[in-house]
Formats: sequence, C-alpha cells, structure tokens
Amino acid sequence: MTIRATVWGENVHETSNQIVSEIYPEGMHAQIAKQLAVDKNIVARTATLQQPEHGLTHEVLAETDVLLWWGHAAHGEVADEIVERVTNRVWQGMGLIVLHSGHFSKIFKRLMGTPCALKWREAGERERIFVVNPGHAIAAGLPEYFELENEEMYGEPFSVPEPMETVFISWFQGGEVFRSGLTYRRGRGNIFYFQPGHETYPTYYDETIGKVLRNAVNWAFNPQAVSSDPSDAPNVPVEEALEAIEERGPKLHKKGEKGLR
Repeated sequence: MTIRATVWGENVHETSNQIVSEIYPEGMHAQIAKQLAVDKNIVARTATLQQPEHGLTHEVLAETDVLLWWGHAAHGEVADEIVERVTNRVWQGMGLIVLHSGHFSKIFKRLMGTPCALKWREAGERERIFVVNPGHAIAAGLPEYFELENEEMYGEPFSVPEPMETVFISWFQGGEVFRSGLTYRRGRGNIFYFQPGHETYPTYYDETIGKVLRNAVNWAFNPQAVSSDPSDAPNVPVEEALEAIEERGPKLHKKGEKGLR
C-alpha cells in the first residue's frame, strides 16, 4: 500500500544562514523527502512556511497519510488556522512525526497540552542513541545503539506527557540524557517525536536516521483514518434513541439545535 507523506519544513535557516544552506542547498525538507523515497512504498512531497496556507491546504492534507514537521525560528509565524487544520487531520487518523526543534511548534504543544520545554546546548557533541524498545516497529533493523558525531544537546526534564512508548534514549558527550524517541496517540492519529536534526549538522544524510524516519512513517500510517469531522457532536433526537423513551423534564435546547461550545 502506498503511503503519502508530506514533509513540512520551515525553510528559514536554509535561506538565511550560509552554513545551513551549504549543508542543505535544497532545504532540509527536500533531504528528508529523499530519505523517505528510499522506501518504494512511500511517496513524499514537501511544503514550506512561505507557501500560501504554509503549503498545507485542505487538499494537501486530505492527500497526506503522514505529516513530518520541522520548525525552529518561526514557530510563531504559523497561522493558528493551519494548526487547527492539522490537529483535526491528526484526530481523523493522519500520522504526525515531529522532528528536533519542532518540540516547540504550535502543533506539537497543541496536541501535547504541555510546555514541551527542555534543556539544550549547541556544542556539536557526540550523541549516542540507545534503542530501548528493540521490538518496536520504529526500531526495526536498528543496532543496539548508533551515534551521531555532532548534534545539539537536548536534556531532561522534557515537559511532555508520559508517552505511550519510549523507543530511544540518548546520551550526550557532556553527560546529559534525553528521551529522544517518543510515541503518542491523539484521536485516531499516531504521533512520533524524534530529537536528532539540528540544522548546522548533516544529520538527515545519516543512513540510520533515514531508516528511523522510514520506519516511523510506516508505523504512523493508519489505513483506517476517517474524513468525518472529529469535533462533530450531533444531537440525537428522541425518536432516534436506540430504545423507545418518552421526553420529559425541562429542556435547554430546541429540537435540532447544535450543542454549545
């Protein structure tokens, strides 16, 4: 079955910082999409902040099975309307993979309901990523641990809800540790947060990182996603009750009236 993935990139650092533009001349989103394309079952498209509706129109999201999100410098520039649009699609069953500094994105905080704050240090430290849940689909085919020679340190405490599953825990050269691969479910949608991916390092060229991303897309895909409005709260008329009942007592709502929100 073909999985339709959309890679959303902020595309700010790539166009404003020479170091980042040299590492990712086509944008980080394009390199992530190339990694996904290694899996012949995944068809990847890209979208960026600068496009109309941030590239996430109703039509694009309707054709997206799994959305990958990378943001950093312009979280506040993402329109609230688009955040709600993405939230509704996740509730319907669209998968969401939040990458690196996307932990502070509006969409991740909206779905987590917490500050999603953490400790950090930009020093090009070696990161050792331990697979603590080797039986998980996202960890399929991975070694016991793998390393990135240069990454930005993210450290605990990470103020997110208790995850459904912890797949990875990272150790950094400076001594800190971090829960670097966490899964959640909101509505019908599967969510994976994955920490590596600082823009001044070539993380998304790493073959093992690419395998994690492809595994995550396959895991997040829900073939039973729905298109109905997940926030709909229908008023069931008395005559449509499963068992025959008699209407009695005072009423606040008129027949057919929508519920208050």
